[in-house]
Amino acid sequence: MSEDTTTYDSTSGGALEASGDDITAQLAAPSFKLSNLHGDTVTRTGDRPSVLCFIKEDCPTCIAVLPVLSALHNSLAEHIDVYLIGQTADGNQRMTEQYDLPFSLLDDSTLHVSYASNIEIVPTLMVTEADNQISDALVGFQRDEWQTLLQNVAGRLGTAGPTLDWDRLPLWRPGCGSLSVDPTHADRLRAEAEDSPIRARNIEIGQLDDPFEFMFDQGFTDGLPVVPPTAERVLRMLAGTRREAQEVVAVMPPNMGEVTVEKAAINAVMAGCKPEYLPVVLALVEAICTDDFNIHGVMATTMGASPVAVVNGPIRERIGMNMGIGALGQGNRANATIGRAVRLIVRNVGGATPGGTERSTLGSPLKFTMCFAEWEERSNWDPLHVERGFEREDSVVTVWAMSSGPSLIIDQESLDGDQLAGTMGKTMETIFNHKAYSHTNTLLVIPPEHVDTFARSGYTKADIRERIQTVTRRDIQDLVADETAGVGIKPELAEKMAAGAPGLQLSKFAKPEDVHIVVAGSEAGKFTGCFHGWVAGPKGSIPVSRKIEEV
Repeated sequence: MSEDTTTYDSTSGGALEASGDDITAQLAAPSFKLSNLHGDTVTRTGDRPSVLCFIKEDCPTCIAVLPVLSALHNSLAEHIDVYLIGQTADGNQRMTEQYDLPFSLLDDSTLHVSYASNIEIVPTLMVTEADNQISDALVGFQRDEWQTLLQNVAGRLGTAGPTLDWDRLPLWRPGCGSLSVDPTHADRLRAEAEDSPIRARNIEIGQLDDPFEFMFDQGFTDGLPVVPPTAERVLRMLAGTRREAQEVVAVMPPNMGEVTVEKAAINAVMAGCKPEYLPVVLALVEAICTDDFNIHGVMATTMGASPVAVVNGPIRERIGMNMGIGALGQGNRANATIGRAVRLIVRNVGGATPGGTERSTLGSPLKFTMCFAEWEERSNWDPLHVERGFEREDSVVTVWAMSSGPSLIIDQESLDGDQLAGTMGKTMETIFNHKAYSHTNTLLVIPPEHVDTFARSGYTKADIRERIQTVTRRDIQDLVADETAGVGIKPELAEKMAAGAPGLQLSKFAKPEDVHIVVAGSEAGKFTGCFHGWVAGPKGSIPVSRKIEEV
């Protein structure tokens, strides 16, 4: 056996072979406390020489070596610590009864000892010295190697080796995959190991409790069921990023809770994310926790604002985001769960809960989720992230605070860019109300058919913005509160403004850049989506972009 490899089958009964001269370097001999079939606790501290063997009932090779283990126990147990460890409690009982074993197998049905020992194949036999170093180890069964090893151990102890008819044993048998590397158990074992990246408090629930109802009762949900964040699921989620589990991504208002990668992963599990979505969630958390975005103000306002996120770059395709038909609606896992994960983090780590610091008068469906991808390839315009200074090949998420939407701007008649942008501007005059000017921003989601109309006129995004500002321009006196509508500019303020600038006119938005434009939606349908902003600028919220750190 000269190959320097070890192979194993993760299923319970697969027959396998291990080879390699340095198998001892792959194994570990941990201290443990295990119970035997009599209910006695057997403790191994590692400060005495010992022989350990790991087996399981449904492995034919393990059954074949039971006579060797019986002879080993009978001849060496008085001279050296012998630990014969089975991986299933029921299997231990059945092997003992069926084969009349002279020893009591130790119960490692939790598989903690097998995992800590790096057991990949059973049977695995190892010999340790007083310093707990493994001096010899065998994996699978090769008759000559087992016979030689046990005789050498007996010789060092000054006693006779195991007495049995070796010729009746097979020359060679492959081993089977250890249960500790079976995918059914591997994630749990990694999560429970001492070096696990998981540090979050583990909440125990009663055996008869429904975990979904428990999550509702504890207030962990947004009103919809969430996936229980078991240790195994959280570990799988953490595999979606190279970042350390305890790295602090951001400090989340209002409770100023530290959002670690692990906590983000927990909430991503609850939201239903896949591991490959986690980098987007982390970038979004970083973005909304900036002073510019002002997540505390966004969630606390009675107006009811909420984050709206757009993803650009190669990651869109990689994780299967929707940018086409129904991009702003239901039906796509990535779109729905990424946005939801961020809302759950704001709730569960930041502490923003309805009726607490979240004071929205009516609430909004946006508070469940809103995240989609831009269909960059469907227009001749620069995509959003390139407009905002990133490279086209970068994966980027941009987030806005939006108070409502998407409302539809319906125009199935306009034949050129002037008309279509004019329709958009006149529709957007009523954002907040028809006299609320220069207070907010907007996000336009323009579908392919409207993009084509603009393309025929050679319209750029800048042209759209300028046209909107032009058609919404109104004299200051038209924006004054009166007996018809109490909203608007106070008469005394309007007089002061007009005195300083006769003929003053205002456009709907304080500056053209407050109109943000992305492309998404079905090839069919002349309906542009319009998200209504919150308070724009330093007194409210400023859109933020973050590059996504992909695996």
